[in-house]
Amino acid sequence: MLCCTNGGRVTNWTIKASEPVPIHQIASELGIDEAILHCYGRYAAKLPTELITGAVSSENSISASKAKYVGVTAINPTPFGEGKTVVAIGLAMGLCRRQRRAIVTLREPSLAPVFGIKGGGAGGGRSRVLPSDDINLHFTGDLHAVAAANNLLAAMLDNHCQRNLEPPVSAESITWRRVVDMSDKGLAQIETGRNHVAMAPRRETGFDLTAASEVMSILALATDLQDLRRRLGRIVVTSPSAKEVVTADQIGAAGAMAVLLRQAIMPNLVQTSEHTPAIVHAGPFANISHGNSSVIADRMAMHLADYVVTESGFGSDLGAEKLFNLKCRVAGIQPAAEVLVCTIRSLKYHSGRFDVRPGRPLPDSLLREDLDALQAGIQNLYAHMDNVRQFGIPVVVAVNQFPSDSEAELKLVETLALSAGARRFARIDSFGKGSEGALELSDAVIDACQEPGHFQHLYSLESCYEEKLNAIARRVYGADGVALTGEVRCLLEGFERQGHGGLPVCIAKTQYSLSHDPKKLGRPTGFNVPVRDVRLSAGAGFVLAMTEGISLMPGLPRDPAARRIDIDAAGKIVGMGGDE
Repeated sequence: MLCCTNGGRVTNWTIKASEPVPIHQIASELGIDEAILHCYGRYAAKLPTELITGAVSSENSISASKAKYVGVTAINPTPFGEGKTVVAIGLAMGLCRRQRRAIVTLREPSLAPVFGIKGGGAGGGRSRVLPSDDINLHFTGDLHAVAAANNLLAAMLDNHCQRNLEPPVSAESITWRRVVDMSDKGLAQIETGRNHVAMAPRRETGFDLTAASEVMSILALATDLQDLRRRLGRIVVTSPSAKEVVTADQIGAAGAMAVLLRQAIMPNLVQTSEHTPAIVHAGPFANISHGNSSVIADRMAMHLADYVVTESGFGSDLGAEKLFNLKCRVAGIQPAAEVLVCTIRSLKYHSGRFDVRPGRPLPDSLLREDLDALQAGIQNLYAHMDNVRQFGIPVVVAVNQFPSDSEAELKLVETLALSAGARRFARIDSFGKGSEGALELSDAVIDACQEPGHFQHLYSLESCYEEKLNAIARRVYGADGVALTGEVRCLLEGFERQGHGGLPVCIAKTQYSLSHDPKKLGRPTGFNVPVRDVRLSAGAGFVLAMTEGISLMPGLPRDPAARRIDIDAAGKIVGMGGDE
């Protein structure tokens, strides 16, 4: 049974977590005609991008400038994550329960973490998006379309080089790599073209994760289909040292790539476990890309809702910084408030007193009350609060509650967070209680959104690349600055000579620390951030800077999640996660 509504606002909240309802009912609640939906089964549909331009209208369309745009970020997580997706979904459901029309926008899960260590990415308990298994596995095929478009360019580029077509491309100058949506470290570095009959140039190259592809970033940052096509054409496939810069348009691949992505550019409408609308679209990771859902999804949501809740990947040093400095520039959106998620266990972890390792259970000592460790680790929370506030955005600190939390620990975090400048503090348990467990956070967000905004970017696009990188390293990571090799400096200077000097930067680094070193917990100081490589993402519109220790192709852990995933005799998937 679907909750009763009045003008898109829910008025009857007797319903709890349930099976999904047909997607046309969710669309109807938004005033969207069923006839314009591109349905994928009963419970998911793609929305036409014309909903933004007004070529296709919605009965409930409101001025996007009036919608409140609320980000959800976090402190640096433990290797197990702290439930940020659960909080974002719960907040949207709680806002609906408070009589606000809300939509949550999320990224699409990648198969790499689903089968790796993290598990599913659709939330959990009574705070999830449905149908969870479909969203975690293939969904509407968007990630496969990204991989196909990326690899088509790679194939056409090799063919172009081998056949000596114009403009000339040498094998040594090719920088474009192939991608796959799976953690497969064996493909990170390969040699291609080892044919008995030469059909492609023999060269060293490799595979990146699909989420790290520039095509994925383009999909997330494009404003419409025409912009997508233009951005694909601008992709640079040769190194700055090449005699001539060569683009995907010059290879003749961009048009076919756009054809492969013509469905993928349309955002996916699904629902939460309480039938709140959710738009799930694009899937860049925050530690290796910009880590946010699509500009199109957010713009569309802001035409359909009073509040748009969007989740950025990992902490404020990664997804949120890139939301503010990259995505908001493109989208022309100003955040009204930012929710900063933490947990008691993650704050104690940042004291550095506990041995926490990926793939192993949390130590019992971390789950016992320890106010001293909590007070030592809360410096990490302070750093993330400062990060958000310097963008001119009010901060709401939200503790995602776990059964091991003590009342004394919760009270201590509340006192310290408010004294450090948080606009509001809230506890949330949407995993166990759904929207009911998110009402305190919803009220806090509604209050924070009343504060006048003073949103500002961290650096000017006119600054040189080293100044942009230093601005992030010093003001967000707390570093003394960046350490650039001579080779990296030459590459950055080459980008500027080619006319690509006015782009923002996207730093790829570990999510487990404010620094580049995952072992530096809390709020480290007295370090430089070493940048080992930079890549021009001219189509996406940024320069990617990779720090030491980062890889665009992860490997599987010792005990991958895939070992626990199976299917029973009735065809039901088991072991995917979400209820643990």
